[in-house]
Amino acid sequence: MNVFDFVNSINYDKRDLFEDPQAEKDYVPFLVNRSLSYFPDTALYANEMNQQAGIPKRWQYDFLKNAIPKRKRFSKWAKKQSDSQYLAPVMEYYKYSMDKALEVISMLSEEQLEQIKQHMDKGGKS
Repeated sequence: MNVFDFVNSINYDKRDLFEDPQAEKDYVPFLVNRSLSYFPDTALYANEMNQQAGIPKRWQYDFLKNAIPKRKRFSKWAKKQSDSQYLAPVMEYYKYSMDKALEVISMLSEEQLEQIKQHMDKGGKS
């Protein structure tokens, strides 16, 4: 079972997935809570389970399954933004960390970024 099976069970079909002994091992509270936090009507339930992280997984699952009203909920999973083509050259050019380089990229013009990229180009296959 994956996290989406548990989320669908909590949100919509209300089946008890913990009847399967493997469910205890497959249930990851952090991921379930994170997926529920995308919706305004389930965010407070997810937050409550984050605060009560010490209770058994079965209890967390039962609470969410029984407290959250049945409804189809769908949202795209938030993913890390893809790195800019200028990130590595700017990091190397200024010897900055990733966070600092991302900050600098937003302040530089397209021309400046292209100059840095060309300056840091080492050649070879691309």
